[in-house]
Amino acid sequence: MAKPGRPGASKSSKKGPTKGTGGKNKRSLEGRGPTPKAEDRAWHPAGKRKAAAERYAAAGGKGKPGQSAPRASRPAKKDDDTETVTGRNSVLEALRAKIPATAFYIAQRVEMDDRVKEMLAIATHRDIPVLEVTRPELDRMAGFDGVHQGVALKVPPYEYGHPQDLLEQVIDSGQTPLFVALDGITDPRNLGAILRSTAAFGGQAVIVPQRRSASVNSAAWKTSAGAAARVPVALASNLTAMLKDFKKQGVFVLGLDGGGEVSLPELQLADRPVVIVVGSEGKGLSRLVTETCDQIVSIPISSATESLNAGIAASVALYQVSTLRNSAPA
Repeated sequence: MAKPGRPGASKSSKKGPTKGTGGKNKRSLEGRGPTPKAEDRAWHPAGKRKAAAERYAAAGGKGKPGQSAPRASRPAKKDDDTETVTGRNSVLEALRAKIPATAFYIAQRVEMDDRVKEMLAIATHRDIPVLEVTRPELDRMAGFDGVHQGVALKVPPYEYGHPQDLLEQVIDSGQTPLFVALDGITDPRNLGAILRSTAAFGGQAVIVPQRRSASVNSAAWKTSAGAAARVPVALASNLTAMLKDFKKQGVFVLGLDGGGEVSLPELQLADRPVVIVVGSEGKGLSRLVTETCDQIVSIPISSATESLNAGIAASVALYQVSTLRNSAPA
């Protein structure tokens, strides 16, 4: 007697080979051809990369269509030394300064003003690849707090100058040196703001220590509003030793500190070769730098305010020195 099973189920009692399809499924695929490669499928990530590579080559970039190209949808890796300059003023100043940029990114349907037109003209003339990307892609390149205004520029690592070389260049040109040195400032936005003020008030260079200091990165570029392309930044292996060398060559070292013995409006050394040293907002000037300064200068502020931001303090001091120099009799 047969054993009851599940309703609708069938169980074969035969053993050995069973009957196959006879190639029915194989014949049903005939006529469709081979499966397209991933890069030939427009919707596939590989296909999108191929299309991007072709746009890159058409824009003047290197490589052949279908060859892997830089992906504009992702920011540079941490081990990539290049920097992304964003913002119309910063990008335009970098292009005008003929910085060897490797790519110019522009948002789709961007508003074309005179600055954007000039950027495109310079990039085209210099054979810099022009890549059209979406605004979300530019957002990712600029970072969470970056404002790109529809444009970005990929630039190589910043080339720092040497303090002594810059000093000699300024003296040889017949100018009165006005430098700014940073002591313990680690925020690149402060560096960018100081670069902007240095350019605005006739300063010739900014000096940063090799260790424990902000560097000229994308944040500094952005905050400087293009001044990083005009004002050189020098790297000092030892800030105190460098200041002592400057003093031997007739440069006066002025340190900014709230407890200074000289009030900024009463400064008597503005018409001399000067390097203004700005300390961090929290710790101020280091002990060795303080001992090296010729004068410690304070900026008069309201008693309700504890201190000034380093960038603002440098701006006020530069303005005062510039004003005193311009008002001095020739």
